[in-house]
Amino acid sequence: MIGGGQLARMMVPPAIHLGLRISVLAENEGSSAERAADAVGDYRDPETVYAFAETVDVVTFDHEHVPQAILRELESRGVAVHPRPEALQYAQDKIVMREKLAELGVPIPDWAAVADEAELQAFLEAHGGRAVVKTARGGYDGKGVRVVSDAAEVRDWFTALAEDGNGGHLLVEELVDFVRELSQLVARRPSGETRTWPVVETIQRDGVCAEVLAPAPTDRPAVLDEAARIGATVAEGVAVTGVLAVEMFETRDGRVLVNELAMRPHNSGHFSIEGSVTSQFEQHLRAVADLPLGDTSMTAPAAVMVNVLGGPAEGPMPVRYPEALAAHPRAKFHSYDKQPRPGRKVGHVTVTGERLDEVRAEATAAARRFA
Repeated sequence: MIGGGQLARMMVPPAIHLGLRISVLAENEGSSAERAADAVGDYRDPETVYAFAETVDVVTFDHEHVPQAILRELESRGVAVHPRPEALQYAQDKIVMREKLAELGVPIPDWAAVADEAELQAFLEAHGGRAVVKTARGGYDGKGVRVVSDAAEVRDWFTALAEDGNGGHLLVEELVDFVRELSQLVARRPSGETRTWPVVETIQRDGVCAEVLAPAPTDRPAVLDEAARIGATVAEGVAVTGVLAVEMFETRDGRVLVNELAMRPHNSGHFSIEGSVTSQFEQHLRAVADLPLGDTSMTAPAAVMVNVLGGPAEGPMPVRYPEALAAHPRAKFHSYDKQPRPGRKVGHVTVTGERLDEVRAEATAAARRFA
């Protein structure tokens, strides 16, 4: 696994249970997955990645940022890379992603690739004077995203593109009037076998996922059916291997529009560790190793995951485990072994049970123990 973050960390237990030896190329010492890190180095350095790949049978990822040239060279050397570069490109570049989604015919916000302030201003004027602007590459958890009403508000981004010397565009999208955000996780193996989890509702705060409700509560089941259909269409259309998260908007009039793609285990699927028969982490390993996929049924009628953002001032989450575990014996606590920092994801809490409102209240209270 390239990348030593919390996704790699949570991949370790199911790898052990499946009898797979997991190796991690971590970006730096002290990463979340350092116990499984066999190497520390720059994933943008070709020789570092090539040397690491020689020690494993399959390469997969904790993030989508490994350059395409490196990935394609790995394949030319006979290394199994999952998801393949042809699929991963749609999670690496938001403009390429929008082009592919349009080709697949799935519903998406109105959008354009803009090269300068004049093109952006024209889009704004045609879409009510406000829009969402995103950097094409590298943004996540609210980074690289701005809601603007004047093209000058992203002048620094246009300047950076010009200074890069390779040209480039920003992505601008209509400002969608949505009522909530949904996510559909799909797992797919090279043979084409797929499995899906229930559609979930994600709740964002300051551009970061704060809560996940599984399954998504609704009085409009056709909306969730459409979200599931879209997820399956995208997974097949991009030929992903592993876990794919399709993040979507539900609009006031009942439409579903695709917002983002992630080709790896995703924050919206963390509930599945306790909430599903097969977690997204075990399923990702099964998929990239081309093993039969597992049952994704819920283990209880409701599951709620709450992220711990920031963390306790005195250190990583376990410093407060004695009181938290005693007060919330139904909750499952996951520490990412990260030092606290405002807004940082340092762990999460999951509770499962019969009633969504009760489960959500318990998970929220448990997560507050680390505020």
